[in-house]
Amino acid sequence: MISYIAVGVNDIARAEQFYSAFLPSLGYELERYHGDLSYALPVQPGQSVALPEFYVKSPFDGQPASAGNGTMVAFEARNQKQVRDLHAAAIAAGGADEGQPGFRDAYGAHFYVGYLRDPQGNKIALFSSNPDEPGRDG
Repeated sequence: MISYIAVGVNDIARAEQFYSAFLPSLGYELERYHGDLSYALPVQPGQSVALPEFYVKSPFDGQPASAGNGTMVAFEARNQKQVRDLHAAAIAAGGADEGQPGFRDAYGAHFYVGYLRDPQGNKIALFSSNPDEPGRDG
């Protein structure tokens, strides 16, 4: 089980603007810890921590952050409309479009996805694979 995912950034304020434009809509709550950001799903009394958590941090080694080539973090949305809405909100909050929301021939008929880059260049996907919505073929 994945416990947490961390992305490195050089500008925490810009990263917070970007990630806070869509992660709260997916149920994540923001906590600040030693100047870094931690987004986690709320824990109900008597439940274990909902994993994975998502951390936005300055690199531990003190060197500038850089985006990993081939690295991507995907967040699941409730439906196709939420993918579109959150993709637009993330771009308005300083992200860059890396692929407009829609279906991709390489994936299943119900996999609806939009791709972004955060202000640091980290690749983010927002997707829905809701079988109750129209698929690529109809």
